[in-house]
Amino acid sequence: MRALSWPTLAVGLMLAAGPAQAQTYDPNFPICLQTYGRDGGYIACRYTSMGQCKLTASARAAQCIVNPYFAGAAGKSYRKKQRSYD
Repeated sequence: MRALSWPTLAVGLMLAAGPAQAQTYDPNFPICLQTYGRDGGYIACRYTSMGQCKLTASARAAQCIVNPYFAGAAGKSYRKKQRSYD
């Protein structure tokens, strides 16, 4: 009986856990709005320019930040090419 109670408890704890939250940063937009409040804040990545974000952030407890997970243009590589010394 004891052998059955541990797996049952483990399954019950997994089902009782809350749903996982989605990724905070949307990789499709380069600029995010980070807001602050008494109940906590949030990050909304839906801006294409810093000016657009600043208009939304004005007169609020918020700031605009660069999205560290922005995917950018597909296929673009920002790495420097290695020189080969033959």
